[in-house]
Amino acid sequence: MMRIESYKELWTVIRSNKLSLTGFIMLIIIVFIAVFANYIAPYDPYQRFYPPFQPPSPQHLLGTDDVGHDIFSQLIYGTRISLFIGFLSAVIGTLIGLLIGLFSGFFGGVVDNILMRFTDMWLSLPTLLFTIFLVAILLRSSQYPMIYGIILAIALTSWPSVARLVRSAVLSIRERAYIEAVKALGASSTRIMFRHILPNVASILVAEVVYRTSYAMLTEASLSFLGLGDPTTVSWGMMLYYAMVRYAVVLGYWWWFIPPGIMISVSVLSVMLVGMALEEYFNPRLRSRY
Repeated sequence: MMRIESYKELWTVIRSNKLSLTGFIMLIIIVFIAVFANYIAPYDPYQRFYPPFQPPSPQHLLGTDDVGHDIFSQLIYGTRISLFIGFLSAVIGTLIGLLIGLFSGFFGGVVDNILMRFTDMWLSLPTLLFTIFLVAILLRSSQYPMIYGIILAIALTSWPSVARLVRSAVLSIRERAYIEAVKALGASSTRIMFRHILPNVASILVAEVVYRTSYAMLTEASLSFLGLGDPTTVSWGMMLYYAMVRYAVVLGYWWWFIPPGIMISVSVLSVMLVGMALEEYFNPRLRSRY
């Protein structure tokens, strides 16, 4: 648990950097929109209005799509889905990378060689193409909602860099005197890894979850734009997909495809700026002068 002094120090780091502060404010607004989407959106995202393809007006701030859905309401509800997919994918991917990196760095030897060669092989695969392949397999074989297959596919392609980062940190930590002392006292390997080494790499994990979230949001938008998203949910990527297949770009219906593109860009930028602040907080050598 972070102490009050730690929160104050983190806020000082964020406040001292205008970019980080801007990103933090933007992220707070985006999270607020996602949490209170039911109250902010003027209509149900699936409610239809006649006629379709209405331009922006006081009744429909961003007009309507080809079947009469209010685009502004879809944009608001899409915030919730995009953040959910991004964050959960990041957490799962980081946990996978943590376990592989922790075991690889702590045991070394044959275990390290096997796990790192497996990680290198995973890293050599084209990320987006491999994600598309995993999504296709998971969607065909899974009996759960499509959104969870997308989350798992993104997570399975985002863990290798985390594993290598954690392994490097563990290789350094396991040689410290207090780890040797714990070993001499007869502590088990599991206890050493999860009680004495894991807390020392927690800062890395926090920053990685934030960075992986931005990556996952972009990946989800890419998959949805290619037609591999969940058609039963409203996300920014699915909005772009429907705008593409219904010729919104050709017809000049800018209110359909520009707003979700802007929201994706702003969200990813805000998450990355907050990630930079966290990295600066956990690594004092990166801190600028206050």
